[in-house]
Amino acid sequence: MSEISDSRKPSPPRPARGASANPRAAGDDEARTTASSVAPAYEHSASLEALEELVNLAAQTPQAVARRGGLSVSELHSLRHLAATPMGPVELAKVLGVTSAASSGVVDRLVARGHVERRPRADDGRRTEVVVTESGRQEIFALLAPMFAGLAESDNALSDEERVVVERYLRGAIAALRAVM
Repeated sequence: MSEISDSRKPSPPRPARGASANPRAAGDDEARTTASSVAPAYEHSASLEALEELVNLAAQTPQAVARRGGLSVSELHSLRHLAATPMGPVELAKVLGVTSAASSGVVDRLVARGHVERRPRADDGRRTEVVVTESGRQEIFALLAPMFAGLAESDNALSDEERVVVERYLRGAIAALRAVM
């Protein structure tokens, strides 16, 4: 083996675990990437702060509601989708983003609780569809009733003109969220 020449520069020390490899990133606001650095029109405001809080709460809500009802998040989402329209097990799996086998397990658990039924499809008796029962409807609406009441109270406090502004703002927020999907 040959000796290492003294003319070689020693390699810089590695950052500690969890520390940034960029020495400017820690504590240097100018080096940090922020929402306004990538979207210059983005300026912090009370309305954006409230919207961010709403988005964060919306992400946490299914887990909290499901836990309160003794359901899995998939069971809660299944009830929500099936309350809107019956669907086949494969279609339900697609909207839940799970495998057909996982969807079948969710449906089995909801059937055992009396919240859904498997029925032959009217247009093709060889295929089945999953239909929410009155028990399932009562479960989901009872779990969501406090939210519906609070939303109705907030909406009823608005004038027609204020509703137009709020709707425009929310439609813009929806479009912004869809832009990253």
